Amino acid sequence: MADGVRLAARVWIPEDAEKTPVPAILEYLPYRKRDGTIARDEVTHPFTAGHGYACVRVDTRGSGESEGLMFDEYILQEQDDALEIIDWLSRQPWCDGNVGMMGISWGGFNGLQVAARRPPALKAVITLCSTVDRYADDIHYKGGGMLAENLGWSATMLSFSSRPPDPELVGGGWRDTWRQRLEEQPHLAEIWFEHQHRDSYWEHGSVCKDWPAIEAAVLAVGAWSDSYQNAVPELLTNLEAPCAGIIGPWIHKYPHLAKPEPRINFLREALRWWDRWLKGHDTRVENDPVYRVYCQDPASPEDSLNFRPGRWVSEAAWPSGNIAPQILYLNEAGLQDGPEDAAAISHHSPEDTGTAGGEYCAMWLGPELPGDQRGDDAGSLVFDTEPLKESLEILGTAKLKLRLSIDQPQGNIIVRLCGVDADGTSERVSFGVLNLCHRASHADPAAMPVGEEVDVTVVLDHAAHRFAAGQRIRVAISTAYWPMVLPSPAPVTLTLSRGVSSLSLPVRHEQGQPTPQFDEPEPAPGPALRELRPGDHRRNVSRDSGDSRTRVEIVDDFGQCEDLTHGLITGSIARETHEIDPDDPCSARIETHWTQTLERGDWQVRTETFSEMTCDSGHFHLSARLEAFEGGELYYEKSWKHSVPRKFV
Repeated sequence: MADGVRLAARVWIPEDAEKTPVPAILEYLPYRKRDGTIARDEVTHPFTAGHGYACVRVDTRGSGESEGLMFDEYILQEQDDALEIIDWLSRQPWCDGNVGMMGISWGGFNGLQVAARRPPALKAVITLCSTVDRYADDIHYKGGGMLAENLGWSATMLSFSSRPPDPELVGGGWRDTWRQRLEEQPHLAEIWFEHQHRDSYWEHGSVCKDWPAIEAAVLAVGAWSDSYQNAVPELLTNLEAPCAGIIGPWIHKYPHLAKPEPRINFLREALRWWDRWLKGHDTRVENDPVYRVYCQDPASPEDSLNFRPGRWVSEAAWPSGNIAPQILYLNEAGLQDGPEDAAAISHHSPEDTGTAGGEYCAMWLGPELPGDQRGDDAGSLVFDTEPLKESLEILGTAKLKLRLSIDQPQGNIIVRLCGVDADGTSERVSFGVLNLCHRASHADPAAMPVGEEVDVTVVLDHAAHRFAAGQRIRVAISTAYWPMVLPSPAPVTLTLSRGVSSLSLPVRHEQGQPTPQFDEPEPAPGPALRELRPGDHRRNVSRDSGDSRTRVEIVDDFGQCEDLTHGLITGSIARETHEIDPDDPCSARIETHWTQTLERGDWQVRTETFSEMTCDSGHFHLSARLEAFEGGELYYEKSWKHSVPRKFV
């Protein structure tokens, strides 16, 4: 880089590329190419390189074997480095001057962000499971409600980023690099909790602020079992550059590796995109439907699914003329076609409502999906249709317009859209959150007028779903959603005006659109790994009658394995505990503990990281601790402690 920092890369290049230069495809993220993403890298990049591309996997500064320090996600330095990387790639003798960017999650985020900087060589982007709005549609805030992932992902990054580089690659200076990382390691939750409203911090990197800035052709891919499905239709709606979208049933994984199935031959789809926009070949991608989505059929609400029933559907344009709103009113008798006069109804949810919601971002292949919603429905205000006489298919965003009041100046409203079987089983189809202080603005929130009626709209996440004949459609409204959304400062009672409140469903009408066809995946063979400890993922919800607390305990043991190519042995375990008293929102507590191990022969290092969040009516209290061990001996330790005032959250 221009400042002398060296970034580490792994490159797959066609053997004849120096004679016949090829386009380069960059994947750029902090998750350690040496051990963190090696399994997916080796089933992905060799395939693409084998079809005439130079695939370049770069660790961002301060991660893996890259020098420098990382102080936060998506900072300007990260983008500036990417611009230098792209310029460097375009000038290599094996590159023909054309560059693409591909990535999932962090790599998908910065692909869009870098495209908005318009480096001349960047001609195409494939972004997966990403966002266009860092405040409203990431792991930090949802509808102005503070997500527990602010602490959860901070804890993950503290663990990920505190590991040293591999001495086999960087030599004897590994320990100095490690020491510098440990000493400068930030506790990211302190930053994220400070920015509780949409401000310039979140606007940086939110490409929705300037859609025309993106001139590269964008293929956007999302997943229904992930938290990032809204970016795809937003990009299709707003980009002026060529854009296409695919959303499947998957969790937060590449579509050729993900579950639940059906998987698709994503690498072949990507190759068609690259061939068209980087090589100029006529791959007919412009003739594909603009939007290809997997419309999910009803399924048993299991917290882990291997296969999701449904069918692929397509739309030639988005927004689509095949979608029309159907309005259902929240009446005393349930969801009905027309409004009826009815008395207002009051409701207060227990603070542990939400434990059937699963993980906000399902990504670890464990029991993370939302389960049977009946327990959460019991803590909610519920409105049902009569059993459907025929199936009903939705594609888009459902919206709930509510006339309500609350008895506190601050409160959250959580809305779930569910499909209910004849036996009462309730499956979550989509959900939305609104911090009522943010009812008019995320940038300038204001207290609720206590006891006064206001009209608000809750927008649910984008969805494609078929409600079957005989099912009921359910709207469930709660004032709590623990542990996904941090609770309000005080218990909240909601008073809802029935008869004037309504649900708008985006009903899809089949208009003879072509059925998308995808081949089975054909990934490259992958790395040679030897399993030393199998992985194990567990999630347990318990209610202790002795102290009245509800606990959600999660253990993700990722196992331990040896890379037979270079001998590095890696292992990691993540543990989370979420506790709350159903009657006391200020009893909320989250604790995390991560363990990471790296070893080869006599070289052994380990990190233990701990994070905690508690709260009272006026503040969030954060603490963290980092312990680093070399050869079983404590090498370094560091602690953080910080309190953040609550600002309308």
